[in-house]
Amino acid sequence: MASRSKAGAALAALREDLVGAVHAPGDEGYDEARTVFNAMIDRRPAVIAQCADATDVVRAVRFGRELDLHIAVRGGGHGVAGTALGDGALVVDLRRMHRVTVDPVAEAVRVEGGATAGRLDRATQPYGLATTGGRASTAGVGGFVLGGGTGWLDRAFGLAVDNLLGVELVTADAERVRASAEENPELFWALHGGGGNFGIATSLTLRLHALPEFSVVLLLFPPESGPAAVRVFREVVGGGPDELGGAVLYLTGPPARFVPDALVGTLLCAVLLTYVGGEDGLRELAAPLLALPHEVELAGDIPYADAQCMFDVPPGLRNHWSAECLTGLPDESVDVFCARAGGMPVPAGTRCLLVPQGGAVAAGPHAYPVAYRDAPWAVHPFGIWADPAGDERTVDWVRGVRAGLRPWSSGAVCLNLIGDEGPERVRAGLGAGNTLRLEKVKRRYDPDNVFRFNHNIRPV
Repeated sequence: MASRSKAGAALAALREDLVGAVHAPGDEGYDEARTVFNAMIDRRPAVIAQCADATDVVRAVRFGRELDLHIAVRGGGHGVAGTALGDGALVVDLRRMHRVTVDPVAEAVRVEGGATAGRLDRATQPYGLATTGGRASTAGVGGFVLGGGTGWLDRAFGLAVDNLLGVELVTADAERVRASAEENPELFWALHGGGGNFGIATSLTLRLHALPEFSVVLLLFPPESGPAAVRVFREVVGGGPDELGGAVLYLTGPPARFVPDALVGTLLCAVLLTYVGGEDGLRELAAPLLALPHEVELAGDIPYADAQCMFDVPPGLRNHWSAECLTGLPDESVDVFCARAGGMPVPAGTRCLLVPQGGAVAAGPHAYPVAYRDAPWAVHPFGIWADPAGDERTVDWVRGVRAGLRPWSSGAVCLNLIGDEGPERVRAGLGAGNTLRLEKVKRRYDPDNVFRFNHNIRPV
């Protein structure tokens, strides 16, 4: 580690050189700058550099290397493990870098590293274009895409990372590098699932798709009707076109206008269908579900950017998530899912999602380190609560959902949907057969593992 005098001089120089802001312990704004989405995360970085542009990122990385600091990268700060922060580390905070530039002729968009999904979706919507985003508008685009990226549009347009055309990075040597299919192709390959292991993504270029219409059907069932609803949902999606997607969600009835007072605060089974098309076509596809007795029905055309906000969760709550990818969804697994999901703590913000994959996800490029591509279903227990007294109960519930569905597990996992679950789960997300190749890319671009606050790949 650097001496105190050297560190002080380097910090003073960083404050002078950076266009953005710099926060260190004791500074006004430091505590706010180290607050992330998950309230369970309480870490104290040595320095937080809120960068204004890629040149700022280069300056910050040089500062970190001069003082031998490990470097965490904050895009959206949405990740459940809190990898946007590190105790005693330098945090390169990209949130000021959120410009989104749409090229409607090329059907492509350049997104700076600190942009959220909401900014991306709002920028592309006026052109009738979109790309696969997550299921929350508050998630950062960079981490989401480079981690694989599954969302409401993935059955139609592929995983988010399938739409990656190029990345601009700052490496551990503070060098600016471009990666695409033509330029640094091995790095580009590794970025398809390898996340932030290889550098700081200051911008990404993504392919866009025509999305002139988008519609949803949302049905609320009492929990005892869940198994029947899930079975029909399975058949509707399985027999439908790739443009049809959605999820089953067990959740607490929200205090929304469309939810009767008697259902607010109670356990419900929600069935959501999403469709790249209009309401009339969706209603025809959804007919078997609409025929089931249900408590609430919402259906209609909706701007995709608005649909992305339907299940947003405010920051400042406690979060614990995990996921399991499934080889199939036989009736026995449906019953287990409904029983385990139905055991969630209520009332709370907690949800349990059952999501269909297939379509363009399964048809996408298999050469990349995205091991969960072939799994037709994914389960995502998503614990959200306010009181620390609920920590043990909620964490145990999340683990119980995974354990119950393990007999049908494919062994793979979407790393975006889990926290720090150990190196074996990282290999399960990237694919064991890709491990050595990824480690070699890591050695090339980050041999000292400076970027270690992530689903880490060790250099070899």
